Amino acid sequence: MSIFRFKAFRVDQTGTTMKVNTDGVLLGAVASAPHPDRILDIGTGTGVIGLMLAQRFPRSEVEAIEIDPLAAELAGRNVAGSAFAKRITVQAVALADFQPADPFDLIVSNPPFFLHALKNHDQRRTTSRHADVAFYTDLLGFAARWLTARGSLQLILPVPLAAWLEQRAVDEYGLCVQGVLDIRSFAGHPPIRRILAIGKVKTTLLDRNDDLVIYERPGAHSVAYQTLLKDFFLAF
Repeated sequence: MSIFRFKAFRVDQTGTTMKVNTDGVLLGAVASAPHPDRILDIGTGTGVIGLMLAQRFPRSEVEAIEIDPLAAELAGRNVAGSAFAKRITVQAVALADFQPADPFDLIVSNPPFFLHALKNHDQRRTTSRHADVAFYTDLLGFAARWLTARGSLQLILPVPLAAWLEQRAVDEYGLCVQGVLDIRSFAGHPPIRRILAIGKVKTTLLDRNDDLVIYERPGAHSVAYQTLLKDFFLAF
């Protein structure tokens, strides 16, 4: 059994194709909207991002969807074993088939992003690691329809894909950029990921001039990274 233990919950990763990773926990710690009542986690995997958001926003209701039925079942068990079980629901459903009852104040996703990479022979890993243009089109269309007036869609992506998606959101869907946060392994290095916030109303939820450096030196996390995750990681 593979268990990742957080301060307020634990995540069983047994048999999953995608383990708890830096991208997911960073999005779970950074994503934010003013007093979100309803939150949606798209592609929840083990459920870790939904659990982190339920911990950070104690009055929110979190819906989590996952296309892989086995992953959705695992996420459901992780949620059921947490202190947040009454505020999180998990559904095994693709985004294109998901029909919510009400709009969301915050939508988050750590999506598959290898748009043009050679796909893995393992179909479950392929599903969790790859997406095509249609997925991102569906994602932007869903956000344009199901975000509240002041809501926000927030994603963690490689920088080129984030830039492409930002332009598409503005030009084709009439959405506004609400900020970006670049993530670097070390100070002075090029960013390896970008957290992108977009919504219907132009506001500043992430400061485009800020960035987050993960390591002070090899093997030593930066103070900023430790501060961001101190409410979650046992090591901090």
